[in-house]
Amino acid sequence: MTDHSGLEAELRGAVRGEVGFDTASRALVTMDASNYRRVPLGVVAPRDADDVAAVLEVCRARGVPVVARGGGTSIAGQATGTGVVLDFTRHMSGLLELDPATRSAVVQPGLVLDRLQEAAAPHGLRFGPDPSTHSRCTLGGMIGNNSCGAHSVAWGTTADSVRELSVVTARGARLRLGRDWAGAPDGLRDLVEGEPARLRTGFPDLPRRISGYALDALLPEKGADVARSFCGSEGTLAILTEAVVRLVPAPRARALAVLGYGEESAAAEAAAGLLAHGPLTVEGMAADLVRSPAGLPKGGAWLFVETGGESAAEARARAEAIVRAADVVDSLVVTDPAAQRTLWRIREDASGTATRMPDGSEAWPGWEDCAVPPARLGAYLRDFRALLSAHGLRGTPYGHFGDGCIHVRIDFDLLTEAGIGRFRRFSEELADLVVAHGGSLSGEHGDGQARAELLPRMYGAELVSLFERAKALWDPDDLLNPGMLVRPARLDENLRFSVLPREPVDVAFGYPADGGDFRAAVRRCVGVAKCRTTTVSGPAVMCPSFRATGEEEHSTRGRARLLHEMLAGDPVTGGWRSTEVRDALDLCLSCKGCRSDCPVGVDMATYKAEFLHHHYAGRRRPAAHLSMGRLPQWLRWAAATRTAPLLNALASVAPLAAVGKRLGGIASEREIPRLATRTFTGWWRRRKPAGGGSGTLVVLWPDTFTEHLSPSVGRAAVRVLEDAGLRVALPPTLLVRGGGIGAGRRRPALALLTARRARVCCGLTYVSTGQLDHARRVLRRTLDLMEPVLRAGAPVVVLEPSCAAALRTDLPELLHDDPRAARLSAAVVTFAEALQRYAPHWTPPAVDRPVAGQTHCHQHAVLGDTPDRRLREAAGLTGELSGGCCGLAGNFGFEKGHFEVSKACAEEQLLPSVREAPAQTVILADGYSCRTQLEQLAGVRGRHLAEVLAEALDHSGRSAGEPQ
Repeated sequence: MTDHSGLEAELRGAVRGEVGFDTASRALVTMDASNYRRVPLGVVAPRDADDVAAVLEVCRARGVPVVARGGGTSIAGQATGTGVVLDFTRHMSGLLELDPATRSAVVQPGLVLDRLQEAAAPHGLRFGPDPSTHSRCTLGGMIGNNSCGAHSVAWGTTADSVRELSVVTARGARLRLGRDWAGAPDGLRDLVEGEPARLRTGFPDLPRRISGYALDALLPEKGADVARSFCGSEGTLAILTEAVVRLVPAPRARALAVLGYGEESAAAEAAAGLLAHGPLTVEGMAADLVRSPAGLPKGGAWLFVETGGESAAEARARAEAIVRAADVVDSLVVTDPAAQRTLWRIREDASGTATRMPDGSEAWPGWEDCAVPPARLGAYLRDFRALLSAHGLRGTPYGHFGDGCIHVRIDFDLLTEAGIGRFRRFSEELADLVVAHGGSLSGEHGDGQARAELLPRMYGAELVSLFERAKALWDPDDLLNPGMLVRPARLDENLRFSVLPREPVDVAFGYPADGGDFRAAVRRCVGVAKCRTTTVSGPAVMCPSFRATGEEEHSTRGRARLLHEMLAGDPVTGGWRSTEVRDALDLCLSCKGCRSDCPVGVDMATYKAEFLHHHYAGRRRPAAHLSMGRLPQWLRWAAATRTAPLLNALASVAPLAAVGKRLGGIASEREIPRLATRTFTGWWRRRKPAGGGSGTLVVLWPDTFTEHLSPSVGRAAVRVLEDAGLRVALPPTLLVRGGGIGAGRRRPALALLTARRARVCCGLTYVSTGQLDHARRVLRRTLDLMEPVLRAGAPVVVLEPSCAAALRTDLPELLHDDPRAARLSAAVVTFAEALQRYAPHWTPPAVDRPVAGQTHCHQHAVLGDTPDRRLREAAGLTGELSGGCCGLAGNFGFEKGHFEVSKACAEEQLLPSVREAPAQTVILADGYSCRTQLEQLAGVRGRHLAEVLAEALDHSGRSAGEPQ
């Protein structure tokens, strides 16, 4: 084995960029979005081409392989390696020049595609190719894989958009690649000119032929274009440091025709016939991929056909012409940009959605993007489906029907020897089937390890030998990404699942969507990397900590990778005691955004709670876990001893507050919130009950925040619910055998002799800090208290979104062995849901003012906000709330060391939306954390929707039924 001692020190001395040979840096790049895994020696983030050359010089001297990596979204394994990984996303990610006159741009390899598109858009230009990962894939990765995307029928592949490339070879030569042999290494021209017949006849003629090296681009009739030939070489020939790319005019307006067909083959056979109409896209998918067909026309399969024009009318006319030309079951033409984005999101998320079959079982890449001539697509799909059936496999094809390119994830068993054997046999037979239809094994994502072994079936041994000779001219030492394209590793080696434990891991949560298996939960992350999106719009949340730091370890994918390597035991060797995993999870806000925004439903908030539970088992916990994790206990103690005024007074004295924050692990920049001097339930016991409502009985949940910190929200909710005709009760506070709802308030004498006082609690703060044993005790006590409510079948109205989300999800997943947990979870409704379901004829007061603020991240991720939107609209509250996360996120933003990240999250969407709001705008924030963040960072008072409506009721003169 080669001795690599001293490699790290030598690299540190040679480059200006970061060098990471630590466990976390290595673990974060063991995988891309494929089935494969390789553990590298280290990672280097070069600052410029000089750094790249220096890394290559050091590694060549030591015989260490080098792999270039962009966004890490490659699906065939080519972004992984055992040597040194070059991460271009950290420094070499700039847009160096954009020239509208020549319609060109100069980019570095780590530039994310969307950043180029944003810069080009004001000039009416765009980069043509646009993979579904456009928000996080890099130009270097696109060039390495010759990526395409949905608009390739109009603008071709990345190779069609490249003018010149600057590269550094493994032996240090700096070349400028272009047409007419520009930049060609010695011997390449002689190789091509010696094999003209083979190069003219050996490549299939189809728009999506990505497999192998594009040596035919070096033919004289094709301009001897070395830059074009380099595209799709997967980092095996040289390292890209700069690219000059072509831009194309962007249509001023677009329309989307969605065409419904009876079944998949009919849609596939129709696609090629639509190309004569000049569409921008012809995308296809079948019903087995679409979880909910809402918004789609009738049919069992659909084509998404986009058209462009100088005006909306022109784009629509072209779309309608396509509809008339198509023989469809049903159709829909959409011109509204927001509605188009909603429909396109169904297609863009397919690469993640397809990783789960309808029954929840896993599906994997491997045959993700075969391509055939478009005219043969229908026949190929029928044969493909038959081959799946013959092997007892399932898959959900979708993709670029207009180019004959099909994406599919298949439910391979990659965990057992028999399953892996079937994976190999199917792969070999499918390769033969693709070749029989005149196709390419790869139509977009490259060959990598997944398909390179099978290239002789497509090209024959002689042409593959020519590929090997070309590789040797560029990289005679086989330093660059060895095992890819030529002399490849076997397609069933290095599978990422083989290192996971064979037996289930003992865990606290139930993981119902993963069969109770934590290993399967961790496997959910397939590297799609939507969490690495650097900007979000609309209601999206995931992943605020990555957007704040830009570091992979603070993305959902990065954390999932570290958990995977923790289970693997190498390179993360500490198991549940791992400091690397702990540090990566430290900046997870537990916002739950990934639960809804991640296409494969990774739930990092739950994984974090699980990890902290094991990590601190039998060990001393951080002070913040005791101060804020057990907040309900401290606040109940303060209420019982009536010391809230004293505690508020002490917190207002700066030196005393500083001591308290230091002892409690609270950030010094934070102000300690004031406690209510009278709790919500204290007010409830003393109020004059409203008279004789005849509506549904609802139980209003007195969460910790409403009870002790913002009781005005509870009072306002009672005001509104009773105005809507609902009868309001609070949960029992005594564990009374046979008691009924409200028994805790009446306190019968006999009950006092046999019962004990207790309070309901959702367990949120215990769960978020990983105190799961304590959370279970609290939740079981809560279920005991709520038994009368469950027997009565009464809805439970929860005002705090994070508490409602905890009851909806954490409760049944943590107490998966208690059937009462699922019943209480099902009974939980939000404030707006309660009014919509149980007072459908109630008319809210007219507020008639604009709103600003933020949809609570847990509301977005778990609860949904459609009822809230309808309620706001009915009350005349106009405008949209921002997405993202407020950054406080319960205890997160109060913990020492988190303030800057917390503030950065707030500055992303929430604070700008509030600052830009016109006068008289209502600032809505249903979450206590959101309101606190607004108050402490912007000096703005946010209000719960219930408070806004209650105030409007009072101003309207509508009878409240009681004094307020």
